Amino acid sequence: MSGQLEVGSVVEGKVTGIKPFGAFVAIDEEKQGLVHISQVAHGFVKDINDHLSVGDEVKVKVMSIDSETGKISLSIRETVAAPEKPARPAKPRVERPRKVEAATQEKSQGFNTLEEKLKGWLKQSNEIQADLNKRTKK
Repeated sequence: MSGQLEVGSVVEGKVTGIKPFGAFVAIDEEKQGLVHISQVAHGFVKDINDHLSVGDEVKVKVMSIDSETGKISLSIRETVAAPEKPARPAKPRVERPRKVEAATQEKSQGFNTLEEKLKGWLKQSNEIQADLNKRTKK
């Protein structure tokens, strides 16, 4: 291949090495790029060796070229149309009965303002204090 490689172009390449994280693909005699495991196929790829082998001829799309390091990011997935997902039937919503205790507890607590809660706490505290005073006087 002669000339400059451009982002977005689709080229032929040859798999030269496979690692757990991806495959190295030689684009020509001088240029080599990496196809990350997430860019090998549509869907989850557990083991890249199930999809590629050293020596395979593959069509790759140039995703990015790092101008400083010269690293080329490639994708096989982008050169293949995504498989159509079968339409899943919609699951009917099941209404679950609410727990009675939770419903009554929600009503008793509700969304009280801090002022309302403070009044309740003060009343409760005063009742406890009065009860303690009665016990100590006996």
